[in-house]
Amino acid sequence: MATTSPPASTGLGIDHIISDPGIILPFIMNNALHVVGAIAILIIGFWLAGRADYLVGRALKRSKHVDEMLRGFFSSIARYFVLTIVVLAVLSQFGIQTTSLVAVIGAASLAIGLALQGTLSNLAAGVMLLIFRPFRIGHSVTVGGNTGTVRSLSLFWTEVVTDSNTQIIIPNGSVWGQSIRNMTTYPQPISTAQLHVPVPSGWGLNDACLRIQQMTADTPKVLASPAPTARLDRGGTDNALQIVITFAPDGDTAASVKNDILRAIDEQMEKPARQQRFA
Repeated sequence: MATTSPPASTGLGIDHIISDPGIILPFIMNNALHVVGAIAILIIGFWLAGRADYLVGRALKRSKHVDEMLRGFFSSIARYFVLTIVVLAVLSQFGIQTTSLVAVIGAASLAIGLALQGTLSNLAAGVMLLIFRPFRIGHSVTVGGNTGTVRSLSLFWTEVVTDSNTQIIIPNGSVWGQSIRNMTTYPQPISTAQLHVPVPSGWGLNDACLRIQQMTADTPKVLASPAPTARLDRGGTDNALQIVITFAPDGDTAASVKNDILRAIDEQMEKPARQQRFA
């Protein structure tokens, strides 16, 4: 009766190591080379990741239209992209199949993306806001139905402070998906006021315009730019000749400025009368 001998073992068993200790040396050398290669890949990979971070940040820093936060965001993306490639290279160094691992990572990323759909939409909106910059820090805006001053802008939300010093945090998806009113981008025109006065008795027309214009310029709370003017015109019920004074008040002070101008004109008109009285 024929007997079958057990198949020869092809692995590295304990009996083989005990009977022939020299067989473990190639095994150690082979794996040591893999470890050394993996360490070298890690060192070079971390250096390349740092260089990618630095180069992307420096390239974006040259552009005045790219926000500092956005520079950091893209620099981090470049760094982690290189690190991902480094990890895959280290795993392949030990004979691990990275194709299936990449597929698992892709599927996990898709599941995470679907779960965080709202958060990712805010992130995408934040990137768009930082790129196109419809408003900046300190601008007075109306966003998401809220009016106030922009205090900060991050990748996920916008902070607005109202006139009553109330903090409002608005998700960037709501900011980017609605109309934005920016009251600071274009400077508001300087408001001017007018004052109609009759030509003072005994004053020449040119002299009256020059003197009244100078008195207006010397009046407190009258802005130097645009400079005040005094021009002749006809108006009123009798279409009489009069002087139209145009000036720019400092803030909401038009009424008090008009009062000061009329008082100054009246004082100038009374001077000749006083001089004749005390002559």
